[in-house]
Amino acid sequence: MNPSDPQAQYRVEREPWYRPVGKELAQFEAAYAARLPMMLKGPTGCGKSRFVEFMAWRLGRPLVTVACNEDMTAADLVGRFLLDRDGTRWQDGPLTTAARIGAICYLDEVVEARQDTTVVIHPLADHRRVLPLDKKGELVHAHPDFQLVISYNPGYQSLMKDLKQSTRQRFAALDFDYPEPAVEAEIVVHEGGVARALADRLVQVAARSRNLKGHGLDEGISTRLLVYAAALIAKGIPAQDACQIALVRPLTDDPDMRDALDAAVATFFP
Repeated sequence: MNPSDPQAQYRVEREPWYRPVGKELAQFEAAYAARLPMMLKGPTGCGKSRFVEFMAWRLGRPLVTVACNEDMTAADLVGRFLLDRDGTRWQDGPLTTAARIGAICYLDEVVEARQDTTVVIHPLADHRRVLPLDKKGELVHAHPDFQLVISYNPGYQSLMKDLKQSTRQRFAALDFDYPEPAVEAEIVVHEGGVARALADRLVQVAARSRNLKGHGLDEGISTRLLVYAAALIAKGIPAQDACQIALVRPLTDDPDMRDALDAAVATFFP
């Protein structure tokens, strides 16, 4: 990393491939122009993270991504004092780094973090655009180019893992979902390296699984998993085996549900 360019390691150097499915590009660009914090809502593997990466590239902004989890503390986000041979030194966390350098900070699956952790984003996500570093006694004013983006899957969260209204109402929101079949097949062709006819059949398997959501499955097969299956097929794995490895086995351990999904696979890949 070039020490004179703090943004260097966070730049998205190559254009990520993203297939727009609606008005999301123009809507996000307008939100960024207004420096509105954004919330992306949608099921697992539908393209939220790829979209953020693409928009960071499109806008020419560095991107700092945080994969949220239940063990993440506020210090993991904002920073902490560390001990070394010279004594103590302050180490900025990813949220603080993004606010200082004017990056897009993407908190992926934000509801996985504890609520006492996520409240630290509140002063950055309203008109103040500041981040108090209480342990350091510093008030960080966000760079003019800074934007906060969060994502989560509203269909998979329990009441114990949901965003509080005090957090929700600091964000504008975009809804994401799995694409229409023709678009999803186009994505599978491009990302998985298979022929269109095969991609169409994979998408049909996914549609069958999504009809089972709430009837034995928490989630249906995602676009991401379809790409995994296609990539295995492109590397010479037989289609049924690839579907079992990438589509059925990751989704459930329930024997009856696995049998139902295997039957769906056999319908389209006899």
